[in-house]
Amino acid sequence: MRILGIDLGSREVKIVLMENNKIIEKFKMSTVKFYKNYCNYNEKITVDLEKLGIKNIDIGISTGYGRNNTDLKMFMPINEIKAHAYGAMYQTEKKDFILLDVGGQDVKIIKVEKGIITDLDLNDKCAASCGRYLENMSNVLEISLDELSNHYINPVELNSTCAVFSESELIGKIAEGNSVEVLCAGVNYSMYKRLRPMLTKFLSDELIISGGVAKNKAIKEYLQNDYNDILILDEPQFNGAIGCCYYGMNFIEKE
Repeated sequence: MRILGIDLGSREVKIVLMENNKIIEKFKMSTVKFYKNYCNYNEKITVDLEKLGIKNIDIGISTGYGRNNTDLKMFMPINEIKAHAYGAMYQTEKKDFILLDVGGQDVKIIKVEKGIITDLDLNDKCAASCGRYLENMSNVLEISLDELSNHYINPVELNSTCAVFSESELIGKIAEGNSVEVLCAGVNYSMYKRLRPMLTKFLSDELIISGGVAKNKAIKEYLQNDYNDILILDEPQFNGAIGCCYYGMNFIEKE
């Protein structure tokens, strides 16, 4: 059985091919590149699987921002909450957990009990608590995201709750002569401060993290003050697409 999962994110499209419950191929690309080079336009958008080099799939499952505005022919759309919950279940083999997914432009916190989603919370403000915020701030500091994520000691205080205004605040802190290290720590800590109130609604000893921000070492360091055990998924950025495949496998078995 060959199942294709596509996560049409705001910044990137993640694609996973699973056969007999094992991942045999995965790749990602920018969302703009995906729509420009791998889609056809005839009233609705259709994905050209031949251009993607994918053949002979039994079922396709899609999620993400673009799941409903594209006619994916063989594809069944599912919401992102379900996709990421299934992805975490597949990657960890756990049925009870709290999942924190920080994407490019949104945050999802999902509570799963006995394999069933029982509660969730989503960010209700701008991208200040998301990956886009970190990207913007790393650009201001003229360093890579990897370098930014390394620093968590003595964070400079950043109070703006807007991703745009935060840039001006950060420039002001640079002008005050603060070191790059404490500025980076300040950026990371300000993001943690926005995530923590959302997480306090969900009591648990263990936290699973997915999404691109799962690679941020500083965020994990701060979260260790709140959780006894923090698990970073092996494929945090592909979790949604993996969840699509796993859901598809379960769907076919039920049918």
